[in-house]
Parts: sequence; structure tokens; C-alpha cells
Amino acid sequence: MAKQNTDRTTIDLFANEKRAGRPKTNPLSRKEQLRVNKRNQLRRDRQKGLKRIELKVGNDLFSALNLLASEQGLSRSELIEQVLIEHVAVLMTESQR
Repeated sequence: MAKQNTDRTTIDLFANEKRAGRPKTNPLSRKEQLRVNKRNQLRRDRQKGLKRIELKVGNDLFSALNLLASEQGLSRSELIEQVLIEHVAVLMTESQR
């Protein structure tokens, strides 16, 4: 029977294999752990009703955002969301006039 690395129920099939070094705390490889963690993060975000937006900005704006975020004790993502919410609110009130 072939063993799948992501199959957590058959890990004990190969428990007798001796490996040198520090014992693994997770049966999955680092690459697979990252994939599982990312999938779980996306699932949590979806449950919270969050959508992903990606944008590219210049170095100057990036540095300014980092500086402002650290001054306000926010993450850069939280700061950008706050700025967008405020700006959209202004645009919405202007369009209603």
C-alpha cells in the first residue's frame, strides 16, 4: 500500500523507520505545511467575508505605508483597509450630491 504524505491516518505505517537528527513535530514536509496553512487561512478569511485584493505600489508609497502603520500600531493591511474605507465613504457622499 502506498503512503500519501498528506494522509494523517497511515503515518503509523512507517513509525519504525529511524531517522537521524531532531524528531519531526509535523509529519508533513515544510512545503505541504505551508500549502495546508494557506488553504486554512483562505478558508478562515472566506468565513469572515473577506476578499483578497492585490496591488503593486512604488517604493516611496510602500515605505510611507509601513511608517504610518507602525506609528498607528496597525498592520499595513489594516491601514490600507482603513484608508480605503474612509476614501470610499467620501466618494459616496460626493456622488449623492
